[in-house]
Amino acid sequence: MRVTIPRSPEDLTAAWLGSVLGTEVSAVDVVAIGTGQTGATYRVTASYPPGDRPSTPPTTFAVKLPAQDDAVRERVALGYVSEVDFYTAIAKDVAIPAPNCFHSEISSDGKDFVLVLADMAPAVQGDQIAGCTAAEAELAVEALAGLHGPTWNERRYFDLPSIVMPKPGDEAAAGGMGEVAKMAADITLDKLGASVSDEDRDTLLAAMSLVTPWLLAVPDRFSLMHGDYRLDNLLYDPDRTRVTVVDWQTLGIGLPSRDLAYFTGTSLQPETRAAVERDLVARYHAALLGHGVTGYDLETCWHDYRLGVLQAPLITALGTAFASSTERGDEMMLTMLHRGCRAIRELDSIELVRSYEASSPTTA
Repeated sequence: MRVTIPRSPEDLTAAWLGSVLGTEVSAVDVVAIGTGQTGATYRVTASYPPGDRPSTPPTTFAVKLPAQDDAVRERVALGYVSEVDFYTAIAKDVAIPAPNCFHSEISSDGKDFVLVLADMAPAVQGDQIAGCTAAEAELAVEALAGLHGPTWNERRYFDLPSIVMPKPGDEAAAGGMGEVAKMAADITLDKLGASVSDEDRDTLLAAMSLVTPWLLAVPDRFSLMHGDYRLDNLLYDPDRTRVTVVDWQTLGIGLPSRDLAYFTGTSLQPETRAAVERDLVARYHAALLGHGVTGYDLETCWHDYRLGVLQAPLITALGTAFASSTERGDEMMLTMLHRGCRAIRELDSIELVRSYEASSPTTA
């Protein structure tokens, strides 16, 4: 019986790959790549038998499967649905650079899926712990506008069943996420222990206590969001002239600058971020205008950027609390948490959110 959705790398056989490509494959070589916490990615090198064929498929592919831990795949099944939805229903509508998808399939419960994507080698994954340069950040923020601009205030995406985060104006969902955020913060601090400074601990707890009014603060500006837009999910060409965006498991709709501030707040060394973030916001804003966004000035974009930085501790806490723990993963989460909390303090984002809190329907 042919395996339709491979469950493990052992199922990535020549017969299976040939069946989804519609051509004969004589052999495959499978090597694990990437550092994903909730999925598993493999480079599959295909050999084809000699002979003429209408078109020659690529020699290598990046094949993505769920996490090999059953508990993890059950927790993040909605994320798998999000990623498949991006490649099958959204990629054609946006201008953000993402790999070409040759095949996708997902089970009805979302726990098993497969994506056969273009192998972007020799592009290399960004290093979340080391951080990126200002030039690499410029590429990333301009690319991000290619997601936000084409989907700016497009309500048709509200009907996507795979949206992970609460939609703008959904008071009940925002309240639920607020409770989850506070729980995740407690679990994160318990896991990371004394590695978290008192200052960062206070910032994390304060920020997560404000997630509900934060989500409801600006309901009239929204777009599709990547949700986890950071270095580990970006592939840079060797000459650093092009970036490709991967890992679409946290697809959402919300204030667009949440993606932007999450990237700068977690992917740049704090001193670098502080020195270049005004320029990065200006570049992102100009790119948005290039994608047709109107009625959105730079001052408002900076305001939204300051507001959006709470995305950094939110996603970091959720990842720390609910994803599998690894040595690199814990170090990465600690690094991201520190950078994000520092950005919140330097941008005075807590006070900005509190200015909205009194008018929140859940607190009024």
